[in-house]
Amino acid sequence: MKQLLSGNEAIALGAWEAGVRYASAYPGTPSTEILEALAQYAGIVAEWASNEKVALDAAAGAAFGGARALAAMKHVGVNVAADSLMSLSYTGVRGGFVLVSADDPGAFSSQNEQDNRHYARFGKFPCLEPSDSEEARQFTRLAFDLSEQFECPVMLRSTTRLSHSKSPVDVTMPEGARELEPLPPFERRPDRYVIIPAIARRRHPEIEQRLLDVAAWGETAPVNRIEWGDRSVGIVTCGMAYQYARELFPGYSILKIGLVHPLPLQMIRDFAAQVDRLVIAEELDPIIEEQVRAMGIDCIGKDVFPLVGEFTLANVRAAALKAGLPVAAPDVAEVEAEPPALDVPPRPPALCPGCPHRAFFFTISRWQNKAIFSGDIGCYSMGVLPPFEAMDMLVSMGASIGMAHGVKQAGAQETPIAIIGDSTFFHSGLAPLANAVYNQSEIVVAVLDNRITAMTGGQEHPGTGITLQGAEGQRIEIAPIARAMGIEHVWEVDAWNLKAVRDTLRKAMEVKGGPSVVVVKGACVFTPYFQRRPVAAVDTEKCIACGSCFRVGCPAILKSDEIYATNGKHKSRIDPLLCTGCTVCMQVCPTQAIYQTGGE
Repeated sequence: MKQLLSGNEAIALGAWEAGVRYASAYPGTPSTEILEALAQYAGIVAEWASNEKVALDAAAGAAFGGARALAAMKHVGVNVAADSLMSLSYTGVRGGFVLVSADDPGAFSSQNEQDNRHYARFGKFPCLEPSDSEEARQFTRLAFDLSEQFECPVMLRSTTRLSHSKSPVDVTMPEGARELEPLPPFERRPDRYVIIPAIARRRHPEIEQRLLDVAAWGETAPVNRIEWGDRSVGIVTCGMAYQYARELFPGYSILKIGLVHPLPLQMIRDFAAQVDRLVIAEELDPIIEEQVRAMGIDCIGKDVFPLVGEFTLANVRAAALKAGLPVAAPDVAEVEAEPPALDVPPRPPALCPGCPHRAFFFTISRWQNKAIFSGDIGCYSMGVLPPFEAMDMLVSMGASIGMAHGVKQAGAQETPIAIIGDSTFFHSGLAPLANAVYNQSEIVVAVLDNRITAMTGGQEHPGTGITLQGAEGQRIEIAPIARAMGIEHVWEVDAWNLKAVRDTLRKAMEVKGGPSVVVVKGACVFTPYFQRRPVAAVDTEKCIACGSCFRVGCPAILKSDEIYATNGKHKSRIDPLLCTGCTVCMQVCPTQAIYQTGGE
């Protein structure tokens, strides 16, 4: 039976078919749905981890115990997990271990365009890259077989386009539920799994030989295949780039590579010898191209095709035409599908109506001369945008506290305010906070606790106490953690109480001799914890069109058609369908022109 599945859903299906017993991940677009889909299958323990390294470590432990295990994360998450990943390549595994890296060409939801095929080369382990959902299912199953055959971790590289697009997948669900059986007795292998220097030195030559063995396997493996056609042009490609190559170069010869590391070099050499012109089409970095050129083979590659951004039919066609390659003309449907040019006003991202972060950013947006705002990864990253413009530094998960500490210790006169979310706090905020306590750093740490991992779609975390598979457990409160670290000045404040947020932050900024912590508590509007209140409305008789309400950046607040005669500006109105009754606009209005209607 065929079903339309996204790449992420197909990876989950392939993992289940491969007999995965344990899977762990930290949610991050475009990888999030893999674990959410996998958690629905019987006989699997699927968990959200507090960060990507924890996820990889947990899956590695399961694999050492003989289970097939999977860790999933977005591309920048592999940076977090890399410390363990590099060592795991040396130790090898007993059960199959697969790391899914969901890369993001185009940086649609990420802080960079990182090509994680480099990690496979760096770590000396195999990397498979599927080009559609059916291959995502098949390659996931193959990745576990490959991992067990060569006793090593295997990376499965996806991209945003594959992760979120859907294509037909063969789905055959066996009858009966799979039960989670106990593992066999643990096989003790300290000579492999305890990677002290002496063992690492011995293992390194074995890892190099393993890579040669995998490469030899890849020369005849079905994941790498040649589709012969017109030999005047030969295209070497992989992943989603294969789909563009197949559409734009119909009838020409294609070498589709599924094992992107180690490459089937002899297969590439033989293919190149039988075509007149060799073209390398790959997204992001020229990883295949560099190795082909290193073999002394001339080719067309990144001198033509885009080095940055996601491939599209349009930009690949334009590049190929510029290079004089025989590209298929766009079909009628494609031409007709092009939308007419529209003059659409830009709509920058904005915090949702009722967002618990709004009062906080409204408050600090007026303090640019007295504070430095060190941001973090989450919905609150939008604090850098108008109307708040209250973010001075933002690098990676958990970096807000460390950067605030560093700039203060270096002599900053202003008070640094580190802005971090609750999920990010558990991800990587504890260690830098401990460092700030240890070094007596006079910084303010504002934890914006909206009781969910909001930016990736509302996943649970240690602060909610709900597991991925729905079990209720112990909820970890942030304020007691801060106090247990020895921080004397810790406050909890209602996120929608503008005065309380402002007054508490001012107190925190006056603390000397160490850090202070302000936990700004208010549930995300998309969680069951959020309590909707009566919607607000504007009394046009009282409104003086001062614009104060617009500075809270709420999409529910709009300009009305009515003009205030004194200044000639439009008075405000509130869309009752968007308003959640958070009252922040009421608190900033100087004339009390905004009121609650008494209805929802």
